[in-house]
Amino acid sequence: MELYDVVKSRRSIRRYRSGIFAEEKLAKILESCNLAPSAGNLQAYRIIVVREPDRKKAVAEAAFGQSFIVDAGALIAFVADFRLAEARYGERASLYAVQDATIACTVAHLTVTDLGLGACWIGAFDDARMAEALEVPAPSRPVAVLAVGVPDQEPSARPRRDLGELVREERYEGRGYAGP
Repeated sequence: MELYDVVKSRRSIRRYRSGIFAEEKLAKILESCNLAPSAGNLQAYRIIVVREPDRKKAVAEAAFGQSFIVDAGALIAFVADFRLAEARYGERASLYAVQDATIACTVAHLTVTDLGLGACWIGAFDDARMAEALEVPAPSRPVAVLAVGVPDQEPSARPRRDLGELVREERYEGRGYAGP
């Protein structure tokens, strides 16, 4: 699939068929994350793969009870590693570590779509409870969790903002983008 087609066909999947998907697909998703761009090529994040039912349940509870998470074949959590970035970037380290983790999660989400699987980005959660569920030590912080599995739904495309409203020329209040 062409990249634009992958981006265009990506959906948030919240219903999954039971069972775990092929380990080879998980490996490809994780390899894609490893190739994601990062500040200074530090990769200031850690990835945690969760498959155990009890841990998935703890993650779902930390995510304000988003119960569909438990049905995913695997969860892929992205954790900002502030200490790794701090040595090089000082004050900006926390921003860069969060950016690195979100870039990797985006790459994972697109790879999931390309492999014919489904995913939902989970960003709504209690930080402390999620850190506890994933046993993340301070000062590192969970940034996103990607629920991944074989989709059991085909949601239609959701409306998007008009580019003229979303994109501005030269400055925040600049002229709206008019296209070619």
